Amino acid sequence: MARKSLKFGALIHGVGGNVSAWRHPEVPVDASVSFPFYRKQALKAEEGKFDLVFIADGLYINEKSIPHFLNRFEPITILSALAAVTSKIGLVGTLSTSYSEPFTVSRQFASLDHISGGRAGWNVVTSPLEGSALNYGKTEHPSHDERYRIAEEYLEVAKGLWDSWEDDAFVRDKESGVFFDPAKMHRLNHKGRYFSVQGPLNIARSKQGQPVIFQAGSSESGKTLAAKEADAVFTGGESLEETKAFYRDVKRRAVQFGRSEDDIVILPGINPIVGRTEEEAERKYQEIASLVSIENALNYLGRFFEHFDFSRFPLDEPFPDIGDLGSNSFRSGTDKIKRNAKEQGLTLRQVALQAATPRGEFIGTPEQIADRIQRWYEEGAADGFIIHSNLPSGLSDFVDLVVPILQERGIYRKEYESDTLRGNLGLPIPANRYSLAKVKS
Repeated sequence: MARKSLKFGALIHGVGGNVSAWRHPEVPVDASVSFPFYRKQALKAEEGKFDLVFIADGLYINEKSIPHFLNRFEPITILSALAAVTSKIGLVGTLSTSYSEPFTVSRQFASLDHISGGRAGWNVVTSPLEGSALNYGKTEHPSHDERYRIAEEYLEVAKGLWDSWEDDAFVRDKESGVFFDPAKMHRLNHKGRYFSVQGPLNIARSKQGQPVIFQAGSSESGKTLAAKEADAVFTGGESLEETKAFYRDVKRRAVQFGRSEDDIVILPGINPIVGRTEEEAERKYQEIASLVSIENALNYLGRFFEHFDFSRFPLDEPFPDIGDLGSNSFRSGTDKIKRNAKEQGLTLRQVALQAATPRGEFIGTPEQIADRIQRWYEEGAADGFIIHSNLPSGLSDFVDLVVPILQERGIYRKEYESDTLRGNLGLPIPANRYSLAKVKS
């Protein structure tokens, strides 16, 4: 069977995921709460035939948080607004399973799915930051593994609620007065370890059946949850070999759960910096990197370790031994930071600056970036990519300069195949469990 063409998503990140990108002359200082900014970025991604736009989120901030995190839109709200001004591109948002209720969230994403005509996706996260508990009346943040156990049952409930109505349940016959067929409405009656939910959900399935499930954890628990439940995986993209290993691992786990490798799309995140020459691309990178002070870099690094204060340690001595700190937050990421620092003999200053402005492999001319994307795709490291842009022009550069090369090479679409997110990602519509049971009986 022919492999699916490349898939692309655009991470719309307001004033940027970099701690100091907001200082760049090109960046609107209110971008994180500017609907015109989000609309412009979404329409540019749709012009480039991207599969989706992606809105990240978090539930805890403090004085050291990234500027974008301090003042930004809630994902469902901004995605609903973007649904009205786009027509084909998917709309994916982050929402936590640790600090929300399955019935409400299932209803929200089902509503977005209807508003957009079948283009909704949910990035399922478990909330790594311990401070999140303090905003929800909790005295303790669940452990890493406990959060994933909650998430697994949560998804079981959500998918069950999305099947509350068979696809032809609503008769809507004015002459007879029959609005719906009661035999095709189903209560979930879920009683589990973490949740008790009767149902049914008070909204029907959309034209794509159910919202597309994304998962972004790369720990062992995260990979297992992704392989079992997710339709797509958003992961890091630090090196070709590491990403190939992740790709093989998750696909293998999916098969072990009785799924096909094609049932799950793996999308590493990359931050391409495009220049018409190598020198121009390098200059663009240095412009961003030069805006970051060491104080901001330390604050950014500390976020991954439960907002640990690294300023207490000497900057130019080896990265300090901080034990298991970070294991209950961004586990896979913090493990990698500590491992790389030890193996490469990095100082605290080097680790902090690398974390604040990671260089990555995707800096260069349009042809060089297209070559790297094609290599990662053809060597089995990715089914596509989530494109980060520190500057608003980064997405435009990618769409205008890199996308045409990939289209000409025949590995990326020139037109959308579908008007649903599942259709464009090449994912099947999940059958309603109750309709399926009737067919089998």
